[in-house]
Amino acid sequence: MKRAGQKVVTGTEAPGTSQTCKKQKTSLHGLGFEESDPCISMDWGNLPHHVILRVFQFLTLVDRARASSVCRRWNEVFHIPDLWRRFEFELSQPATSYLKSTHPDLIQQIIKRHADHLQYVSFKVDSSTESAEAACDILSQLVNCSIKTLGLISTAKPSFMNVSKAHFASALTVVFVNSKSLSSIKIDDTPLDDPSLKVLVANNSDTLKLLKMSSCPHVSPAGILCVADQCHGLKELALNYYILSDELLLALSSEKHVDLEHLRIDVVSENPGQVQFHTIKKQSWDALVKHSPKVNIVMYFFLYEDEFDAFFREETPVTHVYFGRAVSKAMLGRIGMNCPRLIELVVCANGLQPLDDELIQIAERCKNLTAMGLGECEVTCRGFIEFVKMCGGRLTQLSIMEEVLIPDSDYSLDRLHLEVSKHLGRMWFPDMMPTW
Repeated sequence: MKRAGQKVVTGTEAPGTSQTCKKQKTSLHGLGFEESDPCISMDWGNLPHHVILRVFQFLTLVDRARASSVCRRWNEVFHIPDLWRRFEFELSQPATSYLKSTHPDLIQQIIKRHADHLQYVSFKVDSSTESAEAACDILSQLVNCSIKTLGLISTAKPSFMNVSKAHFASALTVVFVNSKSLSSIKIDDTPLDDPSLKVLVANNSDTLKLLKMSSCPHVSPAGILCVADQCHGLKELALNYYILSDELLLALSSEKHVDLEHLRIDVVSENPGQVQFHTIKKQSWDALVKHSPKVNIVMYFFLYEDEFDAFFREETPVTHVYFGRAVSKAMLGRIGMNCPRLIELVVCANGLQPLDDELIQIAERCKNLTAMGLGECEVTCRGFIEFVKMCGGRLTQLSIMEEVLIPDSDYSLDRLHLEVSKHLGRMWFPDMMPTW
């Protein structure tokens, strides 16, 4: 006779283990639980702090705010300082509108409690002016911050460029003045100006190591020269070509400066045929490389064919070159003649004339070349194999579309991949679609 309240154990079921409990038992690797743990109650409110913290780290500001309302425990985690040490404010128009209507005091609350915890901060905004202005409003409240890394990222234009220059500069000045330990800044497509850079330098000259600043039309060569003159620890710099000058390269080559590691230059034509690009003297390039012999000089070109006249007529110590638009055979010939430090070359397109001679010249003269990418650029199979043979196994990356390779009497496409693979020392096939 069964006693009242006593559980009957059936078959293979272990004592104390119900079917309901079996359903709840699970392996939660990565969240601190092991498969051998006893029956785990899936009560999300009782998850360990470190697990909730890990979940919160993957959430946007809006989702964090929603999650913090689940229970008191989750709200406690929402205010753990470590959660706000590295954060991206993702401010799309819907998210910004949601914050204003649902959590009007949320930003002020976070800043009041965690401004001094924010160290690695980026603002990711869409093309709307509302999102950019919301980012500026947050920046202007970071009075007690100690930010080391700042990024302003526009996923689409115009974004920050639609904000008034005075409003943007005022907001940025708050961070520049109060942080005093900024080491890395990425500010692209913004109304940043020379006076703002002077404030940056005045307060962070000893700590600034990386400055990426493309498409900032209000910055002049004098503004970036001020940065180069004062920030002697600068290791990485990205800017538009119109800011580049002989004076800037010489300033970066002075004895006061540490070795520059990376210089990125964007050469962009906003008004086709209306821009006369200046030439940088060979002596200035030579001074930079003498001072920083291991520097990577990266150039991105978005020009039309008749705008390349100022480039590579003399020896240039560029290491990485990317052509985003069609480029002539003559220009590629100059690359082979005058870029002995070249490591990587990517060509988006060329005319209908095979580039055999230009590739062979590049292989002969560019002894450091390890990566090549060719888009709509016709090459004969014989010429391509000769290029690979001359470069040998040092080509760690090699990309070309099958459709632009021209078979000849000696080499078919089927034989091509075998020959190229032999000279590279690994299996290789042409691409079926662009990968660069």
